[in-house]
Amino acid sequence: MKLENLNIIIADDHPLFRNALRQALTNALSSTHWFEADSADALQQLLEDSSKSYDLVLLDLQMPGSHGYSTLIHLRSHFPELPVVVISAHEDVNTISRAVHYGSAGFIPKSASMEVLAEALTSVLYGDIWLPEGIELIEVNEENGTDQMASKLSELTPQQYKVLQLFAEGLLNKQIAYDLNVSEATIKAHATAIFRKLGVRNRTQAVISLQQLEMEKVELN
Repeated sequence: MKLENLNIIIADDHPLFRNALRQALTNALSSTHWFEADSADALQQLLEDSSKSYDLVLLDLQMPGSHGYSTLIHLRSHFPELPVVVISAHEDVNTISRAVHYGSAGFIPKSASMEVLAEALTSVLYGDIWLPEGIELIEVNEENGTDQMASKLSELTPQQYKVLQLFAEGLLNKQIAYDLNVSEATIKAHATAIFRKLGVRNRTQAVISLQQLEMEKVELN
């Protein structure tokens, strides 16, 4: 596989970081076409464009609309052939282990040098899993049911996932219908399907289920 004419998405809500990342990687991946998304919704819109085929997604777990690992889980469910590399300021072994557990092909700390970043992306594009040096993955404890919830979340269609994200933002059915340019009846139908797939009875329970996949709070030194 030649690393030429690649289409790579940088999904991060910090424009300065996206720009620095793109510029730094230009030498290593000179013929790459870069695409940017500043939210989970913007990322989904890119992926829904059938005229484009993407080779890699660089994903920030904490950008707007992304509830912890939920976007990663959604991507791996609906785009299983598309490798996703998590880029995060959280560098603890628990966060890294969970990201790999939910399907990330690599985990790059935002503190990594651009040389390391280029090495990591090249490794992933050739089919390997890349982790920071010295990291030993730990077994993910799923006693709180997050694995089961991840499985249920993966059953949602892209539109249902988008509706669930808007539920989490506190929008009413009427507002969601306006934002998605569909009827309110369509949103109600999506809500019914979401509740059934997640095994909940209402919006509040659905949002709580989504929040189970939030990242644990970690002190950043």
